[in-house]
Amino acid sequence: MKLFDGERLDYIAGTDLKVLQSPNVFSFSIDAILLGRFVQVPIQKGNILDLCTGNGVIPTLLTTRSKANIIGVEIQNKLVDMARRTSELNELHNQIQFVESDLNHIPSELKRGFFDVVTCNPPYFETVTEHEINRNEHFAIARHEIYCTLEDVVRVSSQYVKQKGKMALVHRPERLTDIIHHMRTYRIEPKRIQFVHPKANKDANMVLVEGIKDGKAGVTCLPPIVVYNEQGTYTEQFRSIYEGK
Repeated sequence: MKLFDGERLDYIAGTDLKVLQSPNVFSFSIDAILLGRFVQVPIQKGNILDLCTGNGVIPTLLTTRSKANIIGVEIQNKLVDMARRTSELNELHNQIQFVESDLNHIPSELKRGFFDVVTCNPPYFETVTEHEINRNEHFAIARHEIYCTLEDVVRVSSQYVKQKGKMALVHRPERLTDIIHHMRTYRIEPKRIQFVHPKANKDANMVLVEGIKDGKAGVTCLPPIVVYNEQGTYTEQFRSIYEGK
């Protein structure tokens, strides 16, 4: 496969799968992998939708956990192209499809209420400066709520997930109250929450949340994930989760 300027191939930890990356357009990080490991997915059959899919790392990872059909939606043309080439490289194009679309204007070919699971690693930050947009528009779109807000993500997820289907996302802990508020507004009942801490003595800097469409009330807080030990290397707990062991 031909690599364009700035592109490289990285492996997804614990797999033989390669993902096309470019630091010029925002590379995936551990939050995407943790979401792909955290979400509960159908094993044998079904349909999964990944919003804000970027270069397709979450759909690619999910093929190791599920035989479901997977569709990724991404607004940035360059990232969609990279995602499609990644699926071809891994010979997953029969299981994964990518749609270039604004999350708020998904084409009618994608049926609402059709998906067993909807995942999203959305932009984390509410505001963006003109300097950030001018410095790297790709980064700005991936990191900031320029084309979609957190509420948009939850609303659209609710529209496309089946009754009793699951919706899962990764975000910043300071947005947790917003996440729960929007989920309940759009009939997604939070069911599983897991915090991720950079070190044991540090505040959480990520949170994983999964809910069920029209599910019963009652949430489980899973044991926290601690990424680094005192020596600055991955903890055994994190490594086992990150590598899917």
